[in-house]
Parts: sequence; structure tokens; C-alpha cells
Amino acid sequence: MKKIIYISVITFLFAFTAKAQEWQTDLKKATEIASAKNQKIILVFQGSDWCAPCIKLDKKIWSSATFKNYAKDHFVMLKADFPRRKKNKLSEEQTTQNGKLAEMYNPEGHFPLVVVLDCDGNVLGTTGYKKATPQEYINLLSSL
Repeated sequence: MKKIIYISVITFLFAFTAKAQEWQTDLKKATEIASAKNQKIILVFQGSDWCAPCIKLDKKIWSSATFKNYAKDHFVMLKADFPRRKKNKLSEEQTTQNGKLAEMYNPEGHFPLVVVLDCDGNVLGTTGYKKATPQEYINLLSSL
């Protein structure tokens, strides 16, 4: 009986992690993955602990099963987070990387800003928070 429960738990955890969204935090790695898979990069500038529209975008779009299922085969997700609370502070290296991404792709400092890039890091289009369903947001990102 214990083996059956153990196997069930392992199977559940594997199924859950297989659907989990994998966010990259390094542009070089994201472009390598995007090139290998011939996918667009979705670069998200967010303030995860202070920006209300960023938090809504995460909860309503990025965390939805619809978006996750589509994104895993079509997008490489790249996050540039700018938290303000001490408990959410990023490493100095990550803070520097995010700052460089902001200099290149978000010099005006808009939050949230969603930048669609090709696999070489060229901008295809930008958007932000939209009151939309996950499928409508997927359609918007795919059209850029």
C-alpha cells in the first residue's frame, strides 16, 4: 500500500513539474534556447512585489494553464524582475543583468513591459498589461 501511495505522489509531482513554466533569467541562455527551438522570446519586465498590473499579469496570464501549455512549445520566457522589498532582493549579479536588459529593451522604465524578441534578440514588438483572457493574450503575443 505504501508503494502505491509513494508512486502516486511521485507521478503527481512529475506531472505537475512537467507543466510548470520555466522562466529564464539570462538573455544569452534564452537566445540559445530560442535558436535551438526556433521560438520567440517573451521578455517580461516586472516589479513582482510592488507593481499591481505586473502581479495581475502574472496571476491571470503567465500562471494560467492555457498560457503555460501554449508557451512551452512556442515561447522562451525571460524575466527581468525589479523587486523592492528586502526579502525579495535578487543577487547582485541578477540585479546587474536585469539592469542591462532594461538599458537595452526598457530604457523608459515601463512596468509591466512585455517585449517580444526573435531568437537573435531583435525586438518584434512590445505590449503591457491588457485585460484579456490567456488565449487573447497568446494571440496578441503571436501577432507581434
